[in-house]
Amino acid sequence: MHNTPATELPDTPRAIESAADAQTAILRLTEVIDGLEVVLAEETKLIRAGQLRTATGLGLKKSELSSRYFKAVERLKLHGKLVSRLAPQDLGTLARRHEQLQAALKTNLVVLATAHAVSEGIVHRLSGDLARKACPQVYGASGRMTRPDPKRAQPLALSRMS
Repeated sequence: MHNTPATELPDTPRAIESAADAQTAILRLTEVIDGLEVVLAEETKLIRAGQLRTATGLGLKKSELSSRYFKAVERLKLHGKLVSRLAPQDLGTLARRHEQLQAALKTNLVVLATAHAVSEGIVHRLSGDLARKACPQVYGASGRMTRPDPKRAQPLALSRMS
């Protein structure tokens, strides 16, 4: 194990020391926000169109941009007082962009939750239909048809081979 100071690590960004550094940091974060908004909009559009496999392919890009976003935000937080003194007008613009990103995230999460609920409902109903077909149709002591016991139902297996 070697004792290298944290400031010498290649992944550690340079400290913000000037107005130009602050503006560059804000610009980089804005570029990441732009990229995230594009990916979120594309994913939302694909999921609404029912193209889940294609939408799943955007996960890696979304994850990479999210990681860059959090690193850039942490860097600005670390130098927050200095940045607010050196580039207050740029911070105002960044705050508006952040609000736009939050709106895009909210829309994306609603669409993802809806798709999840719909697919869960389909699988649940399919499982119930298969369980009803697999058990005998008999009348119980009350004179009504009995429902299949969910504890004795066969597990539902899904094959992705097409």
